[in-house]
Amino acid sequence: MGTMTDAVMGAVPAGVGAIVVGNFPLAYGQWFVPHSHPQHQLAWARRGVLGVAVGDAYWVLPRTRALWLPAGVVHRTGATREAVLCSLYFAPERCDLDWTEPTPVGVDGLLAHLIAYLGRDDLPDDARLRAEAVVLDLLRPLPATPIDVPDPTDDRVRAVADALLDHPDDPRSLEAHARAVGVSRRTLSRLFVQDTGMNFDRWRTQVRLRAALPLLAEGQPVSRVARTVGYATPSAFLAAFRRTVGTSPGRYLKGEAQEPEVAGGVAACPGCG
Repeated sequence: MGTMTDAVMGAVPAGVGAIVVGNFPLAYGQWFVPHSHPQHQLAWARRGVLGVAVGDAYWVLPRTRALWLPAGVVHRTGATREAVLCSLYFAPERCDLDWTEPTPVGVDGLLAHLIAYLGRDDLPDDARLRAEAVVLDLLRPLPATPIDVPDPTDDRVRAVADALLDHPDDPRSLEAHARAVGVSRRTLSRLFVQDTGMNFDRWRTQVRLRAALPLLAEGQPVSRVARTVGYATPSAFLAAFRRTVGTSPGRYLKGEAQEPEVAGGVAACPGCG
């Protein structure tokens, strides 16, 4: 796997309209090398769950959401479980959307059917152009924040980071991790901020949530996922998720944009939110 600095340019054939659809089966744990496209891309999991990384930012995409990637943005796409990546490529000169940043969008049943429709080889040109216009009308941005896990370069921070990436439920404190790598608590705390731009607790939260999202997307109960990634209670996990991602796990996985409100301003989210 290459680095984000030696990314390749992915070639996409031209179509009669603005959109070309491609389907790419992905095996468990398979990731494409860093690459970019001269077209805008909408990455969507036709089956399974996708991960997309742009720099240190990371999105998990169940079937209810896709990610808009502007032309030229270097990214990696892969699968935490077996999946099928469905990519829509939009010719920039024929597309009115001007989103300049990676943007998650909701995928409902109509949009999913239209994507499959546009993937047909036997579609008449006029029908294809009408369907493309509807697709563009259906793309609605979702406000959820990506999971941000900066990659450390300092050997001591890297050792702690690797331990947490391998075992997100590792309960050890900053002080215990500092002892393990032979520095003081204060030194490790300072190094974490210098190397990643965030403190130890925030970085560990990001790692835990990144590990949790594919499990939630597979349908595992929130209580089990919370324990798996190191939270003592589901409520602690849900609070961290809402605070970091900007919505609840349930609404994230349904591709919904906003929290509903009930009396007192508390979000109504039975079960997992």
